[in-house]
Amino acid sequence: MNRALSTSDRAISDQAISDDAASGPGRAVPAEWLALADAASESNPFYHPALLTPALDHLDPGGQVRVIEARADGRLIGLLPVVPQARHSRYPVRNVGNWAHDHCFYGAPLLRASKEREAWALLLAQLDGAAWAGHFLHLERLDPDGPAAVALHACCAEQRRPIKRIGLYERALLRSDLSARRYWEAHVRAKKRKEIRRLVNRLEECGTVTHRRLDDPAEATRWGVDFLALEAAGWKGRTGTAIGNHDGTRRWFAAMLTGAARAGMLDMLRIDVDGAPIAMLINFRHGRGAYSYKIAFDESHARYSPGILIELDNLHAVLGDGETPRPVDWMDSCAAPDHPMIDSLWAERRRIGQFRVALGGQGPSGLARRAAFAAISLAENALHSLRKEKI
Repeated sequence: MNRALSTSDRAISDQAISDDAASGPGRAVPAEWLALADAASESNPFYHPALLTPALDHLDPGGQVRVIEARADGRLIGLLPVVPQARHSRYPVRNVGNWAHDHCFYGAPLLRASKEREAWALLLAQLDGAAWAGHFLHLERLDPDGPAAVALHACCAEQRRPIKRIGLYERALLRSDLSARRYWEAHVRAKKRKEIRRLVNRLEECGTVTHRRLDDPAEATRWGVDFLALEAAGWKGRTGTAIGNHDGTRRWFAAMLTGAARAGMLDMLRIDVDGAPIAMLINFRHGRGAYSYKIAFDESHARYSPGILIELDNLHAVLGDGETPRPVDWMDSCAAPDHPMIDSLWAERRRIGQFRVALGGQGPSGLARRAAFAAISLAENALHSLRKEKI
């Protein structure tokens, strides 16, 4: 039987990630950041300090990202990492955006529950007074129906501040009161369920199959080693896009996984054949929500659809048997829109939008900002009209 990892591959990956994890976090995390994350009205593990600080340390080598804070009576009520940008879509106009690096799939700020509108007002006021912020704020990867976006619109309406939604798509979401078994029967076609049962039986002919869930945070590093090697053995490794292909992303991954495990946010699943992983899945929990983050599988076992099999395990992990209390209420797939695999398994959808928010200011700079916002909106409207005429 072909294995995903050779002994030498595993040893090399083990040394790399162990060295990175042993180096520890690159910066101290203020206790109030953690307190804000615990009190946030909207789940976003990517801006939780456990994930954000490793990203700042390893994915922002130029130090361009700024973390702006909103405080009321000395208490932290809002936090948003932002980065100056020289362009906005096709337009060479300076702006500032929420930081959404390549491994960040959600961009809502951490806002203290019941203080969302006040926090937005304070965050926007800081950007109004910052010359480095450019002409407007560009926000991406937000749920337009979530607490952060709803509060943002309310704040902008109150201040008569222009805001425009400039993008929207849907991605798979898992949220149901059904048990995993009933959900599977209700939303997956009988023919597909039969085919998957056949694949499960065929896989068991390959060796001893085990389905495991990480239950000891101390094992997170070892599981991370296995994940990196499994990913590197596939097409991502061949194309140079695997996490372990680059020092920066490898060190970020090690620190991030360790931090998430310590914070109780990490949820990992795996399927092994004769002790070697053929599929692994990384999830992050925050509040009552969860995000299905990264998946890797052994391409030599592709005929058994290991990606679908581990998603079936994940379905049971999230929805359970209908009687045991659930740790989370929903899980975001973090998948691209119209993803053929996960869309066929999960019936619900989450809307993800991007927004452009006007910035103000005094004197000529304020006028220039308002003019830039209006000009881009006019240009987009004109382009949209031209496209409609061609159709």
